[in-house]
Amino acid sequence: MFISVGEELRNESAERLQKLISKSVASEIFEQNSGIWGPEAQPEASVRLGWTDPVENANGLIPKILKLRDELRAQGLDRVVLCGMGGSSLAPEVICKSEGVSLKILDSTAPRMVRYAVTDLEQTVVVVSSKSGSTVETASQKAAFEQAFEQAGIDPRSRMIIVTDPGSPLFEEGVEKGYTVFEADPNVGGRYSALTVFGLVPAGLAGANISKLIADAKAIIPALSGDNRDNPGLLLASAISGSRDRFVLNDSGTSLQGISDWVEQLIAESTGKDGKGILPVCGDPEAESKAEVSSFVPARISSQTAESSWIHLDGSLGELFMAFEVATAAAGFLIGINPFDQPDVESAKKAARESLLLDSSSAEYSDLSEARQLCAEINREGYLSVQLYASSHHSSPIANLRERLVAVSKVPVTIGWGPRFLHSTGQFHKGGKPGGAFIQIIQEDDEYPIPGAEFGFQQLIEAQAKGDASVLRANGSRVVTIRLGKEEDVVDVLEKLVE
Repeated sequence: MFISVGEELRNESAERLQKLISKSVASEIFEQNSGIWGPEAQPEASVRLGWTDPVENANGLIPKILKLRDELRAQGLDRVVLCGMGGSSLAPEVICKSEGVSLKILDSTAPRMVRYAVTDLEQTVVVVSSKSGSTVETASQKAAFEQAFEQAGIDPRSRMIIVTDPGSPLFEEGVEKGYTVFEADPNVGGRYSALTVFGLVPAGLAGANISKLIADAKAIIPALSGDNRDNPGLLLASAISGSRDRFVLNDSGTSLQGISDWVEQLIAESTGKDGKGILPVCGDPEAESKAEVSSFVPARISSQTAESSWIHLDGSLGELFMAFEVATAAAGFLIGINPFDQPDVESAKKAARESLLLDSSSAEYSDLSEARQLCAEINREGYLSVQLYASSHHSSPIANLRERLVAVSKVPVTIGWGPRFLHSTGQFHKGGKPGGAFIQIIQEDDEYPIPGAEFGFQQLIEAQAKGDASVLRANGSRVVTIRLGKEEDVVDVLEKLVE
């Protein structure tokens, strides 16, 4: 693995790097010393360090995955759909993207996205991933596929594979009904689970080379566990944990496109709490540089030497997964937070449940003029979060609009698809460093019923948006919510926003 920290940033972070070395943080992490983050964090940390030793479990798991893949392909089942949220979907997504392997990700409750996923059932196998086994989005998606398979005369047990913690509600149901169930390691949190069943099962079934992924991760562990200045995890942690607490990572033009999305959920959910944290941003840092944004660390996937305050890093996907996990855990030590809990995620879930019980017919929405005013008034030390509760088929053009939003707002801009970010960056939005401003865009759609529920997918996604907005406002953040009709285009609305 290659990492280069520019001279200016290296000088700024030298004291933090020395602290990590003197406190033996790297070796303590790999010895699974849960006490290094303090007594309050120890109970949670003691059951969240299994990711430091992914190889043994993976080596026992991989033959089972490959055998199942071959059996499914022999039956003509070569379309793999993953139902999952947050770390359960982002890791397998980037694994498959990096190898050009097809994996359909359903990490949305937008009716249009569900309709696109629940098709081609004759050749489809579905992986349902949920660590807790009680995630409402995943449970709803599972119910939709079960009904669709049954209506097509297909036994869901022959097509659906469960990945969850032992003893979870999803585990118990899966075993009872006779599904194929892969048990997750309960000592690994969801966002650190890239090299566990959550990453390996869907990616392996889709055709990714998961054996190489694990071999690469194993090869980097000696470098990451050493308490020295050459440790890439410690270098990265010390560089992003200072006063420049906004980290903009560009992975475009590489074979690892999508890793910035995975990094975003890992760092945001792990560090954004207690009014502290590192804000990760997916995009080209040149946009922030041109807009003269202050206090951010620019980074890119590159094997070239970094200049000034830049970070350049490169390596295989297995190496980068391990390096960022170590860096995030070490950054938690420097910042003084528990990098393994997510205390503010549940608040939005609770508010969404409450919103489902309310009549929303009289809800009031904002217009573009209010959104433009919000962009003009953001504190320069803050950030803008554009949250799209809509179909994500416009990902590329929307990502290209980020640069123009940065130019208008003069702050780092994150663009997230709802509700998937609620399981990752949503923690930072509510628990991290204050200063965020939020533009929600909710798109109407025809309802798609959820089997066994009193509400449908459209009602659910709108409740999730409203619930999150209510929590953000209660925390003192400014939120502008815009509602689009079924035929309106999200890209067109964002284009008008930056005119």
